[in-house]
Amino acid sequence: MIWNPEHECMNVDSLRALQFARLKNLVERVYNTVPFYKEKLDKAGVKPSDIKCLADISKLPFTTKTDLRDTYPYGLLAVPQSEIVEIHMSSGTTGTPVVDAYTAKDLDDWAEGMARTLSGAGATHNDTIQNAYGYGLFTGGMGVHHGARKLGATVIPISSGNTQKQLMLMRDFKSNLFTCTPSYAMYMAEQAKEMGVDVKKLSLRAACLGAEPWSEGMRNQIESAWGIKAYDIYGLTEITGPGVAFECEAQYGMHVNEDLWFPEIIDPETEQPVPDGEKGELVITTITKEGTPLIRYRTRDITFIITEPCACGRTTRKIHRLFGRTDDMLIIRGVNVFPSQIENALVDIQGVEPNYLIVVNRNEETHLDEAELHVEVSAEQFTDETKGMEALRNTISSVMKSKLGIMLKVKLVEPKSIERSTGKAKRVIDNRKL
Repeated sequence: MIWNPEHECMNVDSLRALQFARLKNLVERVYNTVPFYKEKLDKAGVKPSDIKCLADISKLPFTTKTDLRDTYPYGLLAVPQSEIVEIHMSSGTTGTPVVDAYTAKDLDDWAEGMARTLSGAGATHNDTIQNAYGYGLFTGGMGVHHGARKLGATVIPISSGNTQKQLMLMRDFKSNLFTCTPSYAMYMAEQAKEMGVDVKKLSLRAACLGAEPWSEGMRNQIESAWGIKAYDIYGLTEITGPGVAFECEAQYGMHVNEDLWFPEIIDPETEQPVPDGEKGELVITTITKEGTPLIRYRTRDITFIITEPCACGRTTRKIHRLFGRTDDMLIIRGVNVFPSQIENALVDIQGVEPNYLIVVNRNEETHLDEAELHVEVSAEQFTDETKGMEALRNTISSVMKSKLGIMLKVKLVEPKSIERSTGKAKRVIDNRKL
């Protein structure tokens, strides 16, 4: 199903003309209302009048996550604060968070993007959508919620976790589509089997899954376990949240809602645009955003633009399933984790050294990501006394849970047992086959 044929199936020339008009308006607006961008554009030697065609977007400077943190909380506002009606922040980060502020129109655009996303998975106003993404500052839960309401569907805002109740509500309310992370979809299927619940007898037809990397192999496992179609969706807090791009029934590549968010692919090293079909870093410009608009935001996600026309009839370009990231950020169960965050947290814990290693695996039974944190104990603390070591392990685990928002299995190791390096230290061993 196509939610908005006027924009999703727009003649390509007309779409490009619309994108250019919105880009030009965006550059003029932020230049006149956001001191950060005026300074950035002036430093790059670019004036709004220099944007004479869509290709001129390459003249504009990039925006990075560091820029967002440096301007916290309202340094990127392009409207008076009184016009902001909702705020979200990045999940799983410590220190200065990344803020996304929305006007009423921004929320409507977000809902539009998510309505298209849910429609791409076959949802209609007659369906019941069970939303198992987390509600709160994380954009997942509210993004789906806004989209389901725009669609006119019945939404069950159960949020994440509480698997037994998830399955009960799927049965009792005859949910037709559910949303969550791919790993949680697999976990629910495993739990259902243990509980004697045959999920293939439920009313479910599809799931919209995202917020973490997942493979085609996992998609096959999910579809087989549930007897449904599993659709990949894409978004990020900095841009708006979920709804930026989504799979249609073809299940090959995600359509970008190009009338709302303009995609580019660049070489992450040279920072130059690459041709469609060539792998590189995804860069997004929020061409309609009012609250916190972003120019050429470097997502750090690696993908490429699929050039073949799509059988579904949409004319919007598609991006391939993500291959990974250019930075060292890990996404574990939908939560962003940076090795540097762990280091910062360890500094404040007595009895440990700031030498650590993160080992990430995917549990073959639960299909959930598991991270084990190896921490060196100081020479003074290291002892055979089980009680003392157990207390230290619990302390580290508690600190990581409170500061990172995720449970890490902690393994205490002897002093100087973690390999040193004269160059860049290797902090992560990722054994997942993504």
